[in-house]
Amino acid sequence: MVEALLAQGREVRVLARRRQHPALQGLPVEVVKGDLTAPETLRQALQGCSRLFHVAADYRLWVPDPATMYAINVAGTRSLLQAALDMGLERVVYTSTVGALGNPGDGTPGNEDTPVTLADMVGHYKRSKFLAEQVALEFAARGLPLVIVNPSTPVGPWDSRPTPTGQMIVDFLNGKVPAFLDSGLNLIHVRDVAAGHLLAEARGTTGEKYILGHVNLTLAEIFQLLARISGRPAPRWRLPYYPILGLAYLNEFWSTWITRRPPRIPLTAVKMAKKYMYFDSQKAVRELGLPQTPISEALEAAVTWFRRHGYAPGQA
Repeated sequence: MVEALLAQGREVRVLARRRQHPALQGLPVEVVKGDLTAPETLRQALQGCSRLFHVAADYRLWVPDPATMYAINVAGTRSLLQAALDMGLERVVYTSTVGALGNPGDGTPGNEDTPVTLADMVGHYKRSKFLAEQVALEFAARGLPLVIVNPSTPVGPWDSRPTPTGQMIVDFLNGKVPAFLDSGLNLIHVRDVAAGHLLAEARGTTGEKYILGHVNLTLAEIFQLLARISGRPAPRWRLPYYPILGLAYLNEFWSTWITRRPPRIPLTAVKMAKKYMYFDSQKAVRELGLPQTPISEALEAAVTWFRRHGYAPGQA
């Protein structure tokens, strides 16, 4: 996002929890130290700004204390958007997720209008992002010139945490994925997601949602692509769902009450895998001009970045 904005010649200010963020080194941006859970820092960061891209979130499939995630994703979003409304910003782009949208789960792609309720959300991350999206829609109705984008599964460089998707790739590169569940995802190059944010700012309709996605693939197809790119063998065994679900419950209990460390088999991930998380991004392609980089390029960029930065062995 920052690189895309700078390429347009924009002046960029970044709110971050630390001033020396590795992704921002050498970039001509102003970094303001702050936190979504500290409302006073948000108003300071917005001083003199005309546009806001709210891309921050707590994205984890397991948290020792779920209240922290809601404080960041829901209350933090409300505080930031209230500040943006009070200060009269000209445009706001809020980053939601396809996880907050409806999805038939049977391989039929969901879209921006597929019916959905809070009861459909699996896990605290999806619940918190669903509630945060409702906050964003509330502020759009109150007059904030806000557009919502719903990225699917971004893949590419700079996934330094890494996200759950990035961790799946890292685990594959390290030979830690011997088998897989019968499921599927919608993938998109992370640079296309960044471009989609700027396109939503320029062309999006206030109060509308736009899915930033590209291609729907089964997990088996994703691992086959990763195998061709990386030279590592793809897993051959498809796991039965319910035994793995039972193991995930045990693993979650052990992590929550004993180790306080992330589970090896996140319960939320297993529950999500019961559905094919397929989505239709044609609205964003048609109305915004969302680019659609071949997903093989995105996976290759991710593999190269992870290897180059020591997450996995192999030729960078």
